[in-house]
Amino acid sequence: MGRARHGAREAGQMTVELAVVFPVLLVVAVIAVNVLLFFSECAAFDRTAREAVRVYATSPAYGQGLEQSQALVQQTVQAAFDKPYLASRVATEGVSGGAVRFTATLEFSPTLFGMGLKSSVFGVALPHLEHSVALVVEPYKPGVLL
Repeated sequence: MGRARHGAREAGQMTVELAVVFPVLLVVAVIAVNVLLFFSECAAFDRTAREAVRVYATSPAYGQGLEQSQALVQQTVQAAFDKPYLASRVATEGVSGGAVRFTATLEFSPTLFGMGLKSSVFGVALPHLEHSVALVVEPYKPGVLL
């Protein structure tokens, strides 16, 4: 009879330990999933942003200015990353020799396993993350002699 009570007490202790550890495990899981999702989105974003700059900015159409190239790159990036937890923007700036730097930035908001945006889980803050990629190009201008 003493042995049965001892087993029940151990089972109760394990239940209490699980109740204490479960929130910690959940927070660690949410952070791990968000980190992996962020890294995955960053890798895809780098490829997409650089490809868009290469396609639309290196050889613009006749009469197409820098603003139109920037808008086309922005549209391409936004279409590829149209998810509720992502936002993107593209900026341009001139550098020496007529070259232009395109800087694309991805903003990531944490999610709770894809079920919505969260800023904290059990009081642990989940910060918004940003990732930028830059590419400097010299736009080809048809008909212009260098």
